[in-house]
Amino acid sequence: MLEEIERLVEAACAAESNIFGYGIWTHHITQVAHNGKRLAPLFEADAEIVEIAALLHDYASVKDEALYAEHHIHGPIEAEKILTRLGYPPERIEAVKHAIAAHRASVRVERRSPEAVCLANADAMTHIEQVPSLMHLVFVQHGMGIDEGAAWVRAKLQRSWAKLHPDVQALVRDKYEAALKTLTML
Repeated sequence: MLEEIERLVEAACAAESNIFGYGIWTHHITQVAHNGKRLAPLFEADAEIVEIAALLHDYASVKDEALYAEHHIHGPIEAEKILTRLGYPPERIEAVKHAIAAHRASVRVERRSPEAVCLANADAMTHIEQVPSLMHLVFVQHGMGIDEGAAWVRAKLQRSWAKLHPDVQALVRDKYEAALKTLTML
């Protein structure tokens, strides 16, 4: 089942209609899944639910640009369709849906499960570890200028940092501080 989900999401990432470019697969989604599995023991989270949620957490916005602003709302709907078709158990589908709904730092949602906390941390951690992908997003995909793009990335990293559990902050503190230093305008 994981392989089927990977194929589906990767194909959406490779589609010309994907506004983020294929790099969202290689530099974000797969990294969130990797970090989610790595962090699952820390949060006593179900690693399978975290991995599935990580693979699907941005799927709605990759699939349809119009869903980007509220992909945390549309993502659980898309996940339910996919997972139901694949015969995944309904109670586990609900756990995946909640994790996706609660993954964003810019939207205040109560994270009611260890899987939701784990996915939110894995997503934020990946933003901090993958600054070049954020730069690609703002400069190439969104066509921002240097100052506007640097400010956007800095704000994104600050939101991501604020979302992190202290133990996860310790894992990425050096990268976070280096990125902020690089993005600070004179």
